[in-house]
Amino acid sequence: MEFVWWGLTILLFVLSFVGIVYPIIPSVLAIWGGFVVYQFLINPNELSIWFWLSMGILSVVLIAADFIANSYFVKKYGGSKTSETIAGVATIVGSFIFPPFGILLVPFLAVLVTELIHHKDTKKAFKIGFATIIGFLGGSVAKVLIQLLMIGWFIIAVIF
Repeated sequence: MEFVWWGLTILLFVLSFVGIVYPIIPSVLAIWGGFVVYQFLINPNELSIWFWLSMGILSVVLIAADFIANSYFVKKYGGSKTSETIAGVATIVGSFIFPPFGILLVPFLAVLVTELIHHKDTKKAFKIGFATIIGFLGGSVAKVLIQLLMIGWFIIAVIF
């Protein structure tokens, strides 16, 4: 039966990376699901309190990575608060409309239109739309690195 639980743990870890392309899948919950399966179904005495506290902190950073990167780039290029919000919603919607390209194309177009309505400056609107793509990609890279760190730490905690 332990083989099944390990399989589920690995599946949850893999699913956490799918959550980067399909933001409707909560990456943090998938990773924590893997930790919980291990803790309660494989070896309840293996993971220390330091592991759990560290994973809690990294989870907060993981959740914030998307918002910080997206917000930073949209603000840096002069985007409005509305564009920041639209970019977040459009990322989720885009992942379903035209996967995997919709995750970049839909937020770009949504922010472009929003900024054209707000500022009426085509060049600036394109810059802000492009900044949304850079923000998403930057946040995604950060999320991959943080998730790899969390899973790597888990593997080290389990093996050693």
